[in-house]
Amino acid sequence: MTMTQEMEPTSSTIFTEDELNAHQAFRHAFPFFRNNAELTYLDNAATTQKPQGMIDAIADYYANYNANVHRASHQVADKSTRAYEKAREDVRHFINAPSSKEIIWTKGTTESINLVAQSLAFSRYFRQGDEILVSALEHHANFVSWQQLCKKLKLKLVIAPVNAQGIDLNACLALINNKTKLVAISHVSNVLGSIQPINAIINKARLHKALTLVDGAQAIAHLPVDVQKLDCDFYAFSAHKVYGPTGLGVLYGKSEILNALTPYQYGGEMVSNVSTDDACFSELPHKFEAGTPNIADVIGLGATLNFIQAQDKTALALYEKKLYLALYQGLASIPGVKLQGSEKGTSAISFTVCDWHVQDIAELLSQMGFAVRVGTHCAQPLMQVLDTEKGTIRVSLCAYNTYAEIQALINALQSLEDFV
Repeated sequence: MTMTQEMEPTSSTIFTEDELNAHQAFRHAFPFFRNNAELTYLDNAATTQKPQGMIDAIADYYANYNANVHRASHQVADKSTRAYEKAREDVRHFINAPSSKEIIWTKGTTESINLVAQSLAFSRYFRQGDEILVSALEHHANFVSWQQLCKKLKLKLVIAPVNAQGIDLNACLALINNKTKLVAISHVSNVLGSIQPINAIINKARLHKALTLVDGAQAIAHLPVDVQKLDCDFYAFSAHKVYGPTGLGVLYGKSEILNALTPYQYGGEMVSNVSTDDACFSELPHKFEAGTPNIADVIGLGATLNFIQAQDKTALALYEKKLYLALYQGLASIPGVKLQGSEKGTSAISFTVCDWHVQDIAELLSQMGFAVRVGTHCAQPLMQVLDTEKGTIRVSLCAYNTYAEIQALINALQSLEDFV
């Protein structure tokens, strides 16, 4: 063994024993990795893998107490309702919301954002000429929703400028004024992995009495989220981004604002009384939850959050931070790789390689057993800023990924010339 090889970093030299133990216990809970031993899964920004406890909880519901929630008087429905509402309380605790009544179930981050947009419009919150501020790095769900609302209501869509690291904070703050009625900003960019300065943006919006919505889809699995400390009016995320089931989302909203809004979907559950002339809406949170809900996945999310809370979250966070840094530095060391984002980000890193088409690289990596994402990542305005219309390759991590997987990816990218 050469001196250079002896000095190369390894898992044991990068991570502490507590961090490695926390990581190993965490990874062991996900059957996906045992069932796909030849695959290196690095597409976590698209969706995360699922712990066995979540899978078991959903199967248990369907096998043993499948019944619709609320209103029924029989025992099975009572058990189903209690498990369903306990999951709402689990979410409340996870993001430190003041009340479980402020937790609204949706189909995902996208529907959460659209719920706010349409309910504000139905409630006549906006007047012609009002401004909505978004940034150029937003996911289409948090861009197109407001873009189209502005067109419909003759509002002004104001776009905060960004660079390869994220939102230009000073420029963004300068755009918030007395005409600003709502600011909708991502907590973490799904392309750059950069953590956005949402605290400063929320504080400035508050000075001008503008509402704030935070798209937390890419933050919820990687950062501690405390909606009371943030003091945002709305926070949205998807269950499947935080090791939970697909087809389920969460919208947190301050109760005084939610109570003032008119719902935009109607049906059973969300009404307390109906006559031939009118209807009275239910109290929060059911006011915004029309129809039979996604009971099984709500219960599954509750099990997932309980699993996460039982982990050594401090050690896992440190592990993931070091893993991300190793990935960033490894990619930066490869000639021809152009990185987007910074080493201060979390989870996701995007890049291009010389004159290679990003789709070709992704296909070669797939043949070598690496699952990464390629394209514009539902963020085409950002791609225009980055001058990469064909998109980027995105690698995204979670705490169950390993240092060996990162090293294998770096080695694979370094060998690309073999395929020319």
